[in-house]
Amino acid sequence: MKYLTLFFLLISNQLFPQTFTERKLNTTIQEVTVFLQGAQITRFGKLDIPIGKSIIRIESLSPHIDDKSIQVNANGNFTVLSINHKFNYLAKLDKGEKIDSLKSLIKSLYFDISSNSMRLEVLQEKQSLLNANKNLGGQNSGASIVQLKQALEFYEKELSTIKSEELKTRLKTDELKEQKTRLEQQIAEFTRQDDLPTGEIEIRIDSKGTSQGEFNITYLVANAGWYPKYDVRVENISKPLELKYKADVYQNTGVDWENVKMIFSNGNPNQSGVAPELQTWHLNYARNTIYNTPNHGVVSNSVRNVSGKILSEDGEPLPGANVVVKGSTIGTISDVEGNYSLTLPNGATHIVVSFIGYFDQEMPITSSKINIKMEPDAQALEEVVVIGYGVAGRSSGDQAFLRKSTTKEAEVITTSTIENQTTVHFEVETPYSIKSNGEMLSVNLNAFEMETIYEYYAVPKLDKDAFLIARIVDWDQFNLLEGEANLYFEDAYVGRSILNARSLTDTLNISLGRDKNIVIGRTKIEEFSKKRTVGSNKVESRGFEIIARNKKSQPIKLTLFDQIPVSAISDISVSATDLTNGKLQEKTGEVIWEIELNPQEQVDLKLGYEVKYPKRENVYLE
Repeated sequence: MKYLTLFFLLISNQLFPQTFTERKLNTTIQEVTVFLQGAQITRFGKLDIPIGKSIIRIESLSPHIDDKSIQVNANGNFTVLSINHKFNYLAKLDKGEKIDSLKSLIKSLYFDISSNSMRLEVLQEKQSLLNANKNLGGQNSGASIVQLKQALEFYEKELSTIKSEELKTRLKTDELKEQKTRLEQQIAEFTRQDDLPTGEIEIRIDSKGTSQGEFNITYLVANAGWYPKYDVRVENISKPLELKYKADVYQNTGVDWENVKMIFSNGNPNQSGVAPELQTWHLNYARNTIYNTPNHGVVSNSVRNVSGKILSEDGEPLPGANVVVKGSTIGTISDVEGNYSLTLPNGATHIVVSFIGYFDQEMPITSSKINIKMEPDAQALEEVVVIGYGVAGRSSGDQAFLRKSTTKEAEVITTSTIENQTTVHFEVETPYSIKSNGEMLSVNLNAFEMETIYEYYAVPKLDKDAFLIARIVDWDQFNLLEGEANLYFEDAYVGRSILNARSLTDTLNISLGRDKNIVIGRTKIEEFSKKRTVGSNKVESRGFEIIARNKKSQPIKLTLFDQIPVSAISDISVSATDLTNGKLQEKTGEVIWEIELNPQEQVDLKLGYEVKYPKRENVYLE
């Protein structure tokens, strides 16, 4: 009998295996590391763990989690059996409070609109009553002049009052209806977003006894990132340059980041980490060779800024779309009207636009105005696999809130810089909050005073203005990234430029704009512009006078550039005749003058050259 009982116990354990008990783990976001594209979320939570097998469920997470990036670090007297990522369509992201608040506002507006409608009916009845009694004394008796005058004054006054109030009431009603329409559109936007599933992480554990478990969960989410931006300020050229390093951060992950530790990283986990390898270069005849011209038609060298609209497939503005200069860290977010604007670095050829639920668009920069219509990615919207009550797989289709996307004023906060092996992190020491609404928020990362050499730069052949250049030595110690820079000189905004932090030189040059107090002139000297014949050759000469005057109250350093032509064939020879101590670069023909000018001082320079070529030929020297 004893063996029979043992047999039944073994069979029972095989037929009825131990089941998992489900427990919900409440977690809070402790830390967010924002990459150039994407963000790593770190959550923490505690839970009492019972004996046996349990499913620990973390709910209401972002629907844009990269499931390959999930890591769980658990402490407690238990064993982690598995970690799964799921989508749950039954538990939507909590937007109920926002929707209820908007509905309450609509209800109040509806009451005001109804009150105005009733007031208009009262005014119409009042006017009808006034019109019905405008005949004085009946039809058979006339009114005196005095009575008629009094009646006309009364009728005009009352009718004017009625019409004036009616007009104001109608205008107010139109304003209320417009507000009501906007709120209804916002509710529709919230409702549509509420159709997204929520992300869930399921942790299966086995515990031999009761204990308290501590869970640190990290994962990567899309729809977040930051762009490096700068404010460059120069009070005057006798003081160091002030550089404010900022992060324009955005996030539309579906979950607000409330009072969390923020870290900004110059890394990008979305980029491939595989090192490139050279392939064999097979040289063949030209007729058997195919040349790639990826930049055909691109005229970006003449385009310094680009702007336009980002539109949906229906032609509606797309707020919150990412617009990036390809191969750089220069980018922005489209505003509520779908507008964007970017300053372009040298060599920029394409911009890339991305938005959840749409195919990425890569557009060549062919003009300063580029409007882009996005194409929906139907597969991204449908590629989900149902698992139990929820959904696992990949989901897209989120849209940005219909709110104005603006860059808010940067808050003054303290950061520390940490140099890792391959990346640099900026840790914000004060907890920070960023709403999930697609808006751009500007955060100060650091501020530097940089020892700077200020010089003026002029090319009078091309432009009659002098440009102030700030030369920063040993700039690479500041861990800067390529980005747009707002320029301020002598407390005035002078425009935007690009801080080229990808430069391989020891000196970083930042153009601070034009200075009208330095006068530059270049005129042709006719008596030095001659043509004569020597044997079988023609000899032509040209002469120019270049004037530079310093009208400022302090001395300046000025570098002037000009050029003489360079011969492309042996039959043409070029020789300089007068360069006024300028340095000639033989290979390029560039002539450089480095000048120091005292206040109100003027310098006169000469540029002369002659060209000899066969007299049967012609050359263009202008």
